[in-house]
Amino acid sequence: MNRRTGDKFSVSATRPKKMNSCHVMKKNRLFILPLFAALALSLADARAARLFPVVVGDRWGFADKSGSLVINPQFERAEPFASGLAEVRLGKWGYVDKSGKLAINPQFEDAAEFSEGLAGVRMGGRWGFIDKSGKFVINPQFDEAMAFADGLARVKVGHKTGYINAAGKYIWNPSN
Repeated sequence: MNRRTGDKFSVSATRPKKMNSCHVMKKNRLFILPLFAALALSLADARAARLFPVVVGDRWGFADKSGSLVINPQFERAEPFASGLAEVRLGKWGYVDKSGKLAINPQFEDAAEFSEGLAGVRMGGRWGFIDKSGKFVINPQFDEAMAFADGLARVKVGHKTGYINAAGKYIWNPSN
């Protein structure tokens, strides 16, 4: 699943411009809601809130696009945010939210990013899938597992590959 190479990240970007307000024409005139402006503002805010893993000394934390530390370096390793959570290692792997609070306590041998509401995690040498509360939705039973895409995840048992749905049912039985 995730292969951690130890690559270090650098941060450099410019802050997006923000719009101050939206105006609506009134009085017997066609109402033109600046939906595109609102959407652009929303996307700019979302981009501005993006955090990136950075390493300071031997600890990982998260910085924003301006390079300012948002979550102090405290982790042995950190991965990028996906669906509002990021994998972090503190002895074992868990997940942190954008405020720096542990959302799912470190308890896994390995962890992957959330995709379609589920994340692959390894326990006891096997991969399974958890939801954002940390509860197993699909118990660890696979030698390898890929992230969900279009409702399916590719899994491997031994040398055989198959596909499961979000309920853990095989859609394509493992084969060579």
